[in-house]
Amino acid sequence: MEPSDTKSDLIDFHVHLAGVPDGNNGCYISPAMQKGALIRFIAWRHGLPLSDPARANRLYVERLMKRLSASRRVGKAVALGMDGVYDDAGRFDDKETDFLVSNDYVLSTVAAHGDRLLAGVSINPRRGDAVEEIHRCAEKGAFLVKVLPNTQRFDPSSKSFLPYYRALAARRLPFLSHVGYEFSLWGKDQSVGDPARLRTALDEGVTVIAAHGASYGLFLHEKYWDTLLDLVKRYPRFYWDASALTLPNRVGMLLRLRRHPELVERMLFGTDYPLPVFAFPPLLAGKPTAFLKSFWTTNPFDRQWEVLVALGLPPKAGWPWK
Repeated sequence: MEPSDTKSDLIDFHVHLAGVPDGNNGCYISPAMQKGALIRFIAWRHGLPLSDPARANRLYVERLMKRLSASRRVGKAVALGMDGVYDDAGRFDDKETDFLVSNDYVLSTVAAHGDRLLAGVSINPRRGDAVEEIHRCAEKGAFLVKVLPNTQRFDPSSKSFLPYYRALAARRLPFLSHVGYEFSLWGKDQSVGDPARLRTALDEGVTVIAAHGASYGLFLHEKYWDTLLDLVKRYPRFYWDASALTLPNRVGMLLRLRRHPELVERMLFGTDYPLPVFAFPPLLAGKPTAFLKSFWTTNPFDRQWEVLVALGLPPKAGWPWK
């Protein structure tokens, strides 16, 4: 398989849309999160003035679009929202929610940049109006639904979510789920990051994308490897994305994946922007020249492309469930 050289057709399926609360944009950051290292690091790295929310939001989107426009490889990105935590009655729980980027903020941002962005809304299946929100977002052009069970506090395998999964299947909306440990946002129950728990959605005919190559996220121990192989074998609607696989805690899975080129057929390109993309994986694979090429490629989307191609994991253009 040849890697995609068609910029307009290659999609980054895993780009986070960060939003600071500003008026009625529906975004939320808990007081504890505002003081945390992640928010401060992103603000510092991207030059975002958190004291001026409107300007910070504008600059984040502008710089994302600038990097995307400058990319030689990637033409579009799925801009991901982040739903919050909901109680047993399906009500939003602001005391337990650390970070929220609303679906309306995602949809409005994508509408303003429709030539380059696709809407990755986030809908926690525990919310009381989850099914209605699926249909509402689908009508407004959502491309997929993204969840982070560890932080949003739900078990994807729960049979109580069957109506939710059936709505996704009916709307043909893919379900992109975080896999493995969660460090960026505080995960409360790390066990729900097990990709085996995605079988409930797959059994209902949902197209499922396991984020981060279904890696465990604790450096070289990949306890989900056999699960990944089984899901690929059993479910033709199962895919995995390559986001965050250059991070030190997930690179072990990347090096393992390169030894199984047959799995590339289920790979979707992703970066996990705005998290950094590291250039060192080709060096670990004994490819110093490819490492140098990746190192000197400063655009994060293009660097991810260079790393994946160097490791024999060429990204494919478009999306396979059209």
